[in-house]
Amino acid sequence: MTPGPSFEHLARMTDEHGTYEHADHGTPRREHGYCTDDMARVLVVTSREPGPSPVVSDLAAKALRFVADAQGFSGDCRNRRDCAGRWQGPYSVKDCWGRSLWGLGTAAARSPHDLMRQVALAHFERGAQQRSPWPRAMAFAALGAHEVLAVRPGHSGALSLLTAAVEVVGNRGPSTSWPWPEPRLSYANAVLPEAMIAAGVGLGRPDLVDDGLDLLAWLLDYETTGGHISVTPVGGSGPGGTRPAFDQQPIEVAALADACARAAALTAGDRWLAGVAGAIAWFLGDNDAQAPMWDPDSGGGYDGLRADGPNLNQGSESTISLISTFQHGRRPDGLAR
Repeated sequence: MTPGPSFEHLARMTDEHGTYEHADHGTPRREHGYCTDDMARVLVVTSREPGPSPVVSDLAAKALRFVADAQGFSGDCRNRRDCAGRWQGPYSVKDCWGRSLWGLGTAAARSPHDLMRQVALAHFERGAQQRSPWPRAMAFAALGAHEVLAVRPGHSGALSLLTAAVEVVGNRGPSTSWPWPEPRLSYANAVLPEAMIAAGVGLGRPDLVDDGLDLLAWLLDYETTGGHISVTPVGGSGPGGTRPAFDQQPIEVAALADACARAAALTAGDRWLAGVAGAIAWFLGDNDAQAPMWDPDSGGGYDGLRADGPNLNQGSESTISLISTFQHGRRPDGLAR
């Protein structure tokens, strides 16, 4: 049985400004501050949670406030905030922008609170006026647009963003041995086929859905070794790469679980449910080091899998990845629309 997702460690990592990015084992490293990338992810997983507890509702409210504050007047986004709550660095349309739209779209569609849905939609609409040249940023944004369309069919800003995302994310490569649209796998890889699937559904393009499912099937096969999930390492992977390889990051596993859950919601295929189950099992210890990748006492996720076992620090990205994956264990074909 899959453990239920715990938000306790995430709550301990959070103060009045937001959720600290890094941890020394289970203790927040306050000197490193916060980032929009993580707070957008917090907004996604808290908005997904059915019947949220007061702890989850508080995290969701702080995440929405953080992501809204990160947004510029023209819809671009800042990523870094120091431990005193001061924003650092320029506005951009990099991953933080795309993830913010993913979080805002999810909150606009799923939050149980009417005011939060309204605020999230207003900021989604502002951010959706921008475009990014980076495939993953547009893929994350496409997931948020798909969420909005699920509750507001015909929403012009979401439809326009999905159309633009299709052009940036790209198509399957021409090689049957390496069909990936990039020369190498890098990070959060499964978000690309997931965005293709979501865009295909939102735009009424079954060809995109089929391409996304085919690409996801290839990735799932590529990232399965010896009967268990063995994801692309932090340095990426290309044709001829050796397996297994390290360090493996929890975000890769969570992205694969998200994409497989979306595919399962569309097709009810056993291979997609097996992909979700394999991602859950990776956290529970069925991985290349045969080591659990979470602390059941704290509820935190470990920061990376090395050949000799886990990096025992429990940062926000890893913990959110754990929560997200365990959510799919509860409803493997119900979280993705």
